[in-house]
Amino acid sequence: MVKDTSPVLNEINFSLGPSDLLLVAGRIGTGKTTLLFSILDETIKKGGTQTVKGKVAYVEQEPFIFSGTVAENITFGRVMNKERFQASINAAQLESDIVNLSNGADTVIGERGINISGGQRARISLARAVYSDADIYLFDDPLSAVDPQVANSIFKECILGALRHKCVILVTHQL
Repeated sequence: MVKDTSPVLNEINFSLGPSDLLLVAGRIGTGKTTLLFSILDETIKKGGTQTVKGKVAYVEQEPFIFSGTVAENITFGRVMNKERFQASINAAQLESDIVNLSNGADTVIGERGINISGGQRARISLARAVYSDADIYLFDDPLSAVDPQVANSIFKECILGALRHKCVILVTHQL
């Protein structure tokens, strides 16, 4: 089998600033994730230039969860700021989940989030990004793991709400 070495993306040109939201929708396998990896400088480029100014937060399709408490997974080694933590869990629609966990935000999550649902893993990863207070947010289809009502709430409260003054790129295969 011959490996296809043709570029996945061609002639991409855009400029975004603070408070800009870019939605990228397309079928699976059309280069949406590759676009985000290019912004993160994780792809081979055959030409062109890119400039990324500011701190970047990336929320991947398969959320990274480590063995530790919910709070530790959200703060990710940063000093706990209770106000920012609360705003992050509100934006990610995690309030009721945390209330229902045995020890709230101090509940220990197993390796790779074995004892929580896929939607909870996605929302914890989203809350971590919000908590990081980055300048640029790259979201790789984080709403696909939650039901449509929760996805709508996250879009309104997080992307259009908490992150309204940030640069956000949201890629999805659904609209």
